[in-house]
Amino acid sequence: MSVEPEELGQSGEELAALLKAVRKRSGLTGTRIAARCAMSQSKISRIENGKVRPSLVNVEQFLRACDASPALVAQVMALARLANTEWQGARVMRRKGLDKKQLELAGLEASSTEFRFFLLSMITGLLSTPEYIRASLAHIPGDHSKTIAKKVERQQVLYDRSKRFTFLLTEQAVRWPLVGPDALAVQTDHLASLTHLPNVRLGVIPMTSPTGPAPLNTFTIYDDRIATVELTSGVMVFRDPRDVMGHLEEFGRLEARALFGQDARTFLGKCADTLR
Repeated sequence: MSVEPEELGQSGEELAALLKAVRKRSGLTGTRIAARCAMSQSKISRIENGKVRPSLVNVEQFLRACDASPALVAQVMALARLANTEWQGARVMRRKGLDKKQLELAGLEASSTEFRFFLLSMITGLLSTPEYIRASLAHIPGDHSKTIAKKVERQQVLYDRSKRFTFLLTEQAVRWPLVGPDALAVQTDHLASLTHLPNVRLGVIPMTSPTGPAPLNTFTIYDDRIATVELTSGVMVFRDPRDVMGHLEEFGRLEARALFGQDARTFLGKCADTLR
């Protein structure tokens, strides 16, 4: 199936209407489908009216309850996969205001308890000094004072001990000269200081670590329900459990190659010393 990026995530209403049509064609009531799926009738109603985005498991249960044909199952599941994948273009995000994206991320952070970040080429905002954040936005025209303030404000979530964070940074991400040597040394010291937080695991993957499949993108996993992948032109959001699991497996392989604790602090200290 050929799909334009802008179509991703926009098929939710079409999926809801199709599921409702399948249920009506089966001759079953929403209450009966709910019983067969072990869901509440109100959830079935919200799915059919597009109020809730069903997971692929929910859709499979729904179709099985309706005794849908294999051909119809294939058609609906393809649509469900599109509905669970979203494209957020960089130009659209900039037009809406990058501070709005910070509010969306803060919402994700508030509703999640376990976070996994793989940072391929840059340091993420949660770990960044204000100077580093400012430099990361310098290539985008406009006043970014609100965005910088919100990025710094979001960092408070790291001190919420009910949440667990694992950050994996490549050596390239640590050393990338986004700011001058003095500012980068301060940024690197800041990374080392964050390794002391009890709910934060910060690992560094040295260039000398054992070789393995080369990672292609920065990505973040929220609990085991959402994975986001950052590209130059935008962000992909995956909700399909198969996609999320694929990223969890890749994260595990990368985590096995990282230095943590005192080993990470020693490595970061050497990086900072070369900058002074």
